[in-house]
Parts: sequence; C-alpha cells; structure tokens
Amino acid sequence: MIPRDPAMLLSFVNLKLRDYYSSLEALCEDLDVDQEEITEKLSGIDYQYDPKKNQFI
Repeated sequence: MIPRDPAMLLSFVNLKLRDYYSSLEALCEDLDVDQEEITEKLSGIDYQYDPKKNQFI
C-alpha cells in the first residue's frame, strides 16, 4: 500500500525509484498502482517526474 499523503508519497516514491526501480512505469507495474494517480497527486504539490533523473523534482 502506498501513502495517501502527498508529501509522504513523494518520499516513498523517490526512495523506491532511487533504490529499486529503473522507471516510474516499472514501479507502478510492480506495485500495481496507477501511474496517473501518482503523477496527479504529486503535481498537486508541484512535483513532476523527470525520467532522466528517475525521480520527482
């Protein structure tokens, strides 16, 4: 289960991307979560996914 709070979600997702996954798509597929839902929640706190850095910035 992923965190619902956007700030906690940001920390969780960036940690997973840094340590375990090569892309946001791989993370979402493996954890069976909706990529659009994550990107929308994090864009709500002004974070966008950067595929080159493989993190939300």
